[in-house]
Amino acid sequence: MNDIVIQTDKIVKTYASGSNEVHALRGIDLTVQRGEFVAIMGASGSGKSTLMNLLGCLDTPTSGSYSLDGVRVDGLDKNALAAIRNQKLGFVFQGFNLLPRTSAVENVELPLLYDRSGKKRDTQALAVAALTRVGLGDRMDHQPSELSGGQQQRVAIARALVTEPALVLADEPTGNLDTRTSTEVMALFQELNEQGITIVLVTHEHDIAVYAKRIVEVRDGRIRRDEPVKNRRSAMDDLQQEERSAA
Repeated sequence: MNDIVIQTDKIVKTYASGSNEVHALRGIDLTVQRGEFVAIMGASGSGKSTLMNLLGCLDTPTSGSYSLDGVRVDGLDKNALAAIRNQKLGFVFQGFNLLPRTSAVENVELPLLYDRSGKKRDTQALAVAALTRVGLGDRMDHQPSELSGGQQQRVAIARALVTEPALVLADEPTGNLDTRTSTEVMALFQELNEQGITIVLVTHEHDIAVYAKRIVEVRDGRIRRDEPVKNRRSAMDDLQQEERSAA
């Protein structure tokens, strides 16, 4: 098994804006090993969202190379990129992106229904197992409107996990949640990471980034800082401390 999940070499992304060129990324070299938990930080316009789209195979670089879990993905066509996304990536978004009139288990099952690998699987059993893993075994048949924001994000995380991806990409996953619920979600991410799941999280909040193991800061399309998190926080400890304070 390849121990490197993400390997980029001098990734550049340039957009045409009328007669002008916008240099969103200016040569990104990034390596993420299996089992890491990386937070990508940066202000609006820094290039972090463009980088996330490239890592998620939602866009292609102007130049440079990108290998995902040992597969060279820059230069692939849209169909090949769609297959890579389905097989190797799990996505968690700020807005949850759940189908509104569909049960939790059906939402989680969805990526398996688009699986092009030809594997025959019991998709419902896998979805049930993923929901149980994130603590929603008793909410299988609930629709999103019947769930809290934190529970909806747990459904989204279960959906990201159900295909057993090489990498979970989380884009501002706590952006729509209150402080306590955000900490609960980060506790879940930390637990999943301890189980060996590789996570790359985009956030503009330092209070969220310190739950990761490593921070990569992007500014003006370049990586300006890449270092282990000093004084890393445990989200579960923070939740317990809050409960003791409230008692």
